[in-house]
Amino acid sequence: MKILVWLVAWTGCACCFGDEGTNRLADGSLDKAAKLVPLRLKLPMPNLGVNGPQDLPVGPHIEPPPRRPPPPFLIPEGVTNLALGKKVTASIERPVRGKLSMITDGEKEPFADQLIEIPGGVQWVQVDLERECSIYAVLVWHDAVFQVPLFRAVVVQAADDAAFTEHVRTLFNNDYENLAGLGPGTDKQYFETRYGKLIDAKGIKARYLRFYSNGSSNGPLNGYAEVEAWGFSAVPQIRALQAIPPLAVANNRGRWRSRCFSPFRR
Repeated sequence: MKILVWLVAWTGCACCFGDEGTNRLADGSLDKAAKLVPLRLKLPMPNLGVNGPQDLPVGPHIEPPPRRPPPPFLIPEGVTNLALGKKVTASIERPVRGKLSMITDGEKEPFADQLIEIPGGVQWVQVDLERECSIYAVLVWHDAVFQVPLFRAVVVQAADDAAFTEHVRTLFNNDYENLAGLGPGTDKQYFETRYGKLIDAKGIKARYLRFYSNGSSNGPLNGYAEVEAWGFSAVPQIRALQAIPPLAVANNRGRWRSRCFSPFRR
């Protein structure tokens, strides 16, 4: 069964969104004293061709299409998009259209030249954050140029190694049919909009992110416009040592002077 809905083309280029009235970040993975602020995103323009009625699928595993912008999502102050410019690999050698690097280039307008497509079936793309990071929000924009597609078997996982064999965690899974073989998911399938899909990562620590899908209601191809991961990158140990403030020590004449502490100095 399908329904006809009228999707409003929301205006504006930036948005703060997430879970209204809740703070799921303060769950032990985040210092409760940390300052939380709304996540501000640079949003793409409204999807082309969605200013009229759309014949959209419905069902028990499908989230109804949104009628208004999402509410604010609180996130620790100072986070950055860790995925920007990072290396992307995939389950296939080369896309049908575009380059894998476009998934993290910061461009996500609904234009054909800013999207990539990979072959049909269960496929994945993977982002290497280069080091272990604390991740609080993950966002993904699929292909929604002319329609409002419903992507299938969307699974997002985090891991410590590129092969996804160490400390693998599932952040989102709407693959209720278990097509990807990662276990049946309980999250709802959702319609692609300019707001993308925000996934609460709750401050997990990981280096690699992997995004699965199995085509959409528009066709068998798997499309991606952009992936973002908001959080903090781990500080190298040498930088942490340099940040230790000087200590006041007494010399052999009883005078006090400042000396930087170093564990390598006797």
